Amino acid sequence: MSRNEHLPFVYIARHGETRWAKIGRHTGATDIPLTERGEANARALGQRLQALDVSAVLNSPLQRAWRTCELAGFGERARTDDELVEWDYGAYEGKTTPEIQQERPGWEVFRDGCPQGESVSQVAARADRAIARLRSMEGSVLMFSHSHFLRVLAARWLGLEAEVGRCLYLGTGAFSILGYEHGRDDPVIHLWNDTAHVKA
Repeated sequence: MSRNEHLPFVYIARHGETRWAKIGRHTGATDIPLTERGEANARALGQRLQALDVSAVLNSPLQRAWRTCELAGFGERARTDDELVEWDYGAYEGKTTPEIQQERPGWEVFRDGCPQGESVSQVAARADRAIARLRSMEGSVLMFSHSHFLRVLAARWLGLEAEVGRCLYLGTGAFSILGYEHGRDDPVIHLWNDTAHVKA
């Protein structure tokens, strides 16, 4: 059976490259700009997104997401949604995974969360609130947000535990699509981590 053509999509864009993302530093509330490559890839992403038919555009309040949205051509239509911010990494802000694991062997953000920051359950609750709003909206939606939050959101969209986000790698500037197959009780991932437009 084919997909019901009247069902909406949730189009997801991860922000473009930043200096910290490039070297693997956990970037939560630290509000750093895109690199030149990040800006170029945001424009390229915009070329892919222009044909989308969306009823709303939602954006994380952080500048790396807003700048990606603007360069992609949706800045004037977007509205801020505070639920779409990145994971609060607390004491691990600015650190790489190897650095954290030197202090805490075996640490995994999707299982262990972050001291002085958000737990897995707190991020999952944020994702659930965002999903509840998305499912109540008419028409398809485009959202600009961040890697770890979006990976949790995708897992929760499918009704899976937030820890499954560990398996859903998402590159900078990536484009993904959430939606349904037969009906609204049948959520699926239509596309994930598409970076065909991203220049190396």
